[in-house]
Amino acid sequence: MKKKLKRIPKFRNEDHEREFWKKNDSADYVDWDSAKKNPAFPSLKPSLKAISLRLPESMIEELKIIANKKDVPYQSLLKIYLSEKIEEESKVGV
Repeated sequence: MKKKLKRIPKFRNEDHEREFWKKNDSADYVDWDSAKKNPAFPSLKPSLKAISLRLPESMIEELKIIANKKDVPYQSLLKIYLSEKIEEESKVGV
């Protein structure tokens, strides 16, 4: 017997959607047994923006060394560090 699925609400923005999925189980909204693997999303627009950032070469080299030790790409590690600092500063209310 198939479980009745809940309707996925419309979201105001990505933050609202992110909060929703943190608090709700997707299995209540999606029948994962009949879901297609790797579906195509032709109209999906990434929420990323490329920027140019000039850093001292020594800083990049140190970041690469740390990233290598953690077995992650250095650009990903940089995003993690930026995210942590932004969250920290947001809590302080600076």
